[in-house]
Amino acid sequence: MTLSLDSGTFVLDASEQSEMELLAKQLTTVAPGRVDDLEWIAAARDYSCHIPGRLREHLRRFRADPGPHGVLHLRGLPVRPDVPTPNVPGSVERNATLSAAVLTLCMFSLGEVVAFRNEKSGALVQNVVPVPGQETHQSNAGSIMLEMHVENVHHEYRPDFVSLLCLRNDHEDQAGLQVASIRDALPLLSLVHRRILGEPRFESTPPSSFGGAGGNPVHPALSGAFDDPDIRVDFCNTRPMDEAAAAAFLALRGAIEAVRTKIVLSAGDLAVVDNRVTLHGRTAFVPRYDGQDRWLQRAFVHVDHRRSRFIRDAGGNVLT
Repeated sequence: MTLSLDSGTFVLDASEQSEMELLAKQLTTVAPGRVDDLEWIAAARDYSCHIPGRLREHLRRFRADPGPHGVLHLRGLPVRPDVPTPNVPGSVERNATLSAAVLTLCMFSLGEVVAFRNEKSGALVQNVVPVPGQETHQSNAGSIMLEMHVENVHHEYRPDFVSLLCLRNDHEDQAGLQVASIRDALPLLSLVHRRILGEPRFESTPPSSFGGAGGNPVHPALSGAFDDPDIRVDFCNTRPMDEAAAAAFLALRGAIEAVRTKIVLSAGDLAVVDNRVTLHGRTAFVPRYDGQDRWLQRAFVHVDHRRSRFIRDAGGNVLT
């Protein structure tokens, strides 16, 4: 089934693009020019108040209610990559480049940008790029189909929002971000299965990006309001713990597959996924490792920053 995401798409006009580029370029000059520095983060937070008004409105509305699909697609952002696509394991962006500034400016309009010490060395802006030798990995470094998942499903303080800014797509424009919302899928589930999915009968292990660090929590797959639940599932790392749970889990997978849709991102496109209601994944593609491969930059957002204070050193933005 293909869903129309037109209502969740916003395209910057020429004046807004110029306004955003000027603001982002100003942010790149803020000392010390390092994305993870607390002074630079504070400046990015302040500068985010001045992004184009229509863009700010769309982000704030999405924060209040992500709609039926739980994804916002922004187009026309300035990125202008002038270096080859990285292809090393654990690639991150520490320098305040134009694209890193654009990404953080948008995300600070949703909440607080955060990262996890055990994942990509705690960098706030992370590169999602294919890595030689990791093509078959179920991770952001792979190029096979990536299973639908909630980001960091095992973590109590997983992101509320996941953002992906496209600097380059793959050569053939085959790679697509796949998204599927429990809001769309819920009507396809029976009441019996919904009740089972709402019980702590599922176990999740940390994704490979965490290097195996973290516990294996037992949790419900659906939680919160029965008629509008949050979802906590990674079809690679979550397993049901009994036969009835397995049947409900299979039904959930079928419902998710029925409503799943693909967004092909182009340079300057930003997809923001509500990690509480929407799963995401990736279609397969073939990297060439020629410096022009698919390159996304990723950032995570918490709406309630205070909640994780006890696992953030010195009140910073990295969860330890």
